[in-house]
Amino acid sequence: MALIFDSHAHYDDTAFDADRDELLARLPSQGVGAVINAATEPHSAVRCIDMAHRYAHVYAAVGVHPEAVGRATDDWLAAVARLARDPKVVAIGEIGLDYHYDDAAPREVQKQWMRRQLALAGEMNLPVIVHDRDAHEDTLSLLREYRPRGVVHCFSGSVEMMREVVELGMYIGLGGAATFKNAKRPAAVAAAVPLERLLLETDAPYMAPEPCRGQRCDSSLIRHTAQKIAELRGMDTADLLNSTCENATRLFLQNR
Repeated sequence: MALIFDSHAHYDDTAFDADRDELLARLPSQGVGAVINAATEPHSAVRCIDMAHRYAHVYAAVGVHPEAVGRATDDWLAAVARLARDPKVVAIGEIGLDYHYDDAAPREVQKQWMRRQLALAGEMNLPVIVHDRDAHEDTLSLLREYRPRGVVHCFSGSVEMMREVVELGMYIGLGGAATFKNAKRPAAVAAAVPLERLLLETDAPYMAPEPCRGQRCDSSLIRHTAQKIAELRGMDTADLLNSTCENATRLFLQNR
């Protein structure tokens, strides 16, 4: 059986409060070999690390999400640095920029926090998990400046932007959006991204793929995303799952 590596999920979300432990425990029987739980702020990071220590197939990423930086204090960065020393932490994330909502943190504050966390990742020799929503130009500018290892998750940019991200040595994370009927950009990127730079993800509990759209998402549903992307690329689904598992293992687990 091809192994699933879910490179981005949020199992600390309240959507899993009723059955979190049962769900995480059964994922290996559904072909899920590894999951990275991405934190959104220090309290979230503590929960993600706790889950990682209770389940061998679960790992954690620690960071401050752009939607959280508006309430962040300076001690949050120190907390992220301390938590990142845990042996089951494999990345700094989820970090980045989100310009979608007018009431989000000011853009300069978001960029300041992204800079701080990119620098921290470099100091700690950890990859980054980057969130980019309606902020392509500024995201690319900061990636060019810091040149981190890592992934732009839930990639929503153009094929041209994908090529530049790959040229910087980073990976492209694709999830359920690649299966949506009107999502032309993710489908085009899915067909064009070099196989050795592609990661699969869920963003669970969000972004469930077709034919499960609108439901709570979990890592087992990656099979639907993999099937669609394999179809777009003209390849076998098992081969795609194996390749993306190898890619994620190389990026996140090789040096741990």
